[in-house]
Amino acid sequence: MTTAPLPYDGPAAPPRSNGELVFSQPWESRAFGMVVTLHDTGAFEWPVFQSALIRRIAAWEAEHPDDVGWSYYEHWLGALEDVLGADGTITAEEVDSRAEELGARPAGYDHAPSSAGHGHGHGHGH
Repeated sequence: MTTAPLPYDGPAAPPRSNGELVFSQPWESRAFGMVVTLHDTGAFEWPVFQSALIRRIAAWEAEHPDDVGWSYYEHWLGALEDVLGADGTITAEEVDSRAEELGARPAGYDHAPSSAGHGHGHGHGH
């Protein structure tokens, strides 16, 4: 269960359907999980991330009044780059590289059926 205080409305609210988070591609849920995990481990305070996300979305909306090409989770990753890059924790290139690696994994990778004695599918090697 996440401890990140995710808003239900407003510019930083993640896409939802019937109250549940919606991910249109597997990389989106992985990007979401990466941010929440980093927050939960103390890498950054949630209001800092949320402000970075709102700034990213506002800048994109100013440049794209027709909303063509909208991707909430691209802004989500951009905000992560901003937050971690600002204090030198990680570079934007490292975030991009990790996101690309996650995006290249096949659908179901994170929740593959487990083999006997190997937990529930999260013990994958890198």
